[in-house]
Amino acid sequence: MASKVLFITSEVMGRGDDRLGQMLMANFLRLLDESQEKPQTIIFLNSGVRLVCSDSKVLDYVKKLAEQGVDILACTTCLEYFDLTDKLEVGNPTTMAKSIQSMMSADVVNL
Repeated sequence: MASKVLFITSEVMGRGDDRLGQMLMANFLRLLDESQEKPQTIIFLNSGVRLVCSDSKVLDYVKKLAEQGVDILACTTCLEYFDLTDKLEVGNPTTMAKSIQSMMSADVVNL
């Protein structure tokens, strides 16, 4: 099976209506949790880091993914930018260099 790295770069999925995008993101993470196939790593960037911090409406789904062995990484620069460093609830902070290393070691990268 190919190793996969997913990048989540926003709190919403897609462009257009943010409310719909939040619903789509929640549904995506819930169904990914329930799926037999899992990515090796999910890297949260930009406002996507809010999804792995306290007060996230999808935190339980991301925690379940981590419990199932998915490596959850959150951009350190992004956490600092949004003043969320102390609010990270699941996963580990990461650097851009480590994100690139994860990408280069994967067979499939989804951006």
